[in-house]
Amino acid sequence: MNEIFETAKKFNLPSEPVGYTECKIGHINSTYFVDCKNGDKYVLQNINTGIFKDPDILMNNIVGVTSHIRKKLEAEGKDPLRGTLKFFCSVDGLYYYKDEVGRCWRLYKYVDDVDCYQSADSTELLERVGMAFGHFQMQLADYDAGKLRETIPNFHNTPSRLNDLKIALEKDAVGRASSIKDEIDFVFDRSEICSYIMDRIADGTLPLRVTHNDTKLNNILMDHKTGEPVCIIDLDTIMPGSVLFDFGDAIRFGASSAAEDETDLSKVYMREDAFDAFAKGFVSGLEGSLSEEEIMELPMGALVITLENGIRFLTDYLNGDTYFRTHYPQHNLDRARNQFALVRDMEKKMPHMREIVKKYL
Repeated sequence: MNEIFETAKKFNLPSEPVGYTECKIGHINSTYFVDCKNGDKYVLQNINTGIFKDPDILMNNIVGVTSHIRKKLEAEGKDPLRGTLKFFCSVDGLYYYKDEVGRCWRLYKYVDDVDCYQSADSTELLERVGMAFGHFQMQLADYDAGKLRETIPNFHNTPSRLNDLKIALEKDAVGRASSIKDEIDFVFDRSEICSYIMDRIADGTLPLRVTHNDTKLNNILMDHKTGEPVCIIDLDTIMPGSVLFDFGDAIRFGASSAAEDETDLSKVYMREDAFDAFAKGFVSGLEGSLSEEEIMELPMGALVITLENGIRFLTDYLNGDTYFRTHYPQHNLDRARNQFALVRDMEKKMPHMREIVKKYL
């Protein structure tokens, strides 16, 4: 029998699997859509334990958060099978199954009649995306972030990322350090900015919250008929953090004028109309669950997380391109330069970014 069928049968499904197709989108986990005899559809994923090394921590985080959201949806009279992911236990009583060769699998209900966008072609769509991520924060505002464990240690710890760069610079594993003096100077000229968020978490100015940490447009399922947000997906990086992480990553990705590997830096800038649209939706979706101080700090989240991403690309370039997938030798360097160009533009526009979020208080 096919291993996908055999693995799917290790979960407590209400009907027998009869077919499947492989999902070609995504670079971390191998994903399959499984069709069952009763017409239901499920998502079976092979968890990449090279990245997510502890499946118990991973699934405890995810199931805790989705269970919390499910109760909220049920109390509101909304469909919990569309509003959040529902995971199934395996025959072992866990929310994952480990096969005979040590691979870990999980299974959840497929959400139907939805679309998943790879880019935003309108400010209206960005506003809906912002509202979806803001609503996600609101749903989890009363969830104890202390219950969560880090699935990827120091994922958005920007000072730690800066230290990784220092180590890579000292090792200079593939002899690239001498050719990137301008980029290195750019980062270290902004070393104080790197600690901006973590310092405020440490002194209590910014509270620890449940954060998604990968707030890209394609991690939201949109209703096929209405175009409204339905469900937040890709929950592997659910961890304790600051709301600035989620807002910042969304702006870095969604409000940039160009792809993150665009080499003509004159084309790279932050679209203020996109920033405005996302901020409007995000603050609206929060429904008052954040303090005024947190909201006013959101623009700095965009600046710090964009800088952090550039640091990560530059570190990987120094290390010989061991983390990010590249298509040519200077790919990570081009990505880093791109992100730094975006940082420069955000620095110029910071006063206006603050004015924008203030009007939505």
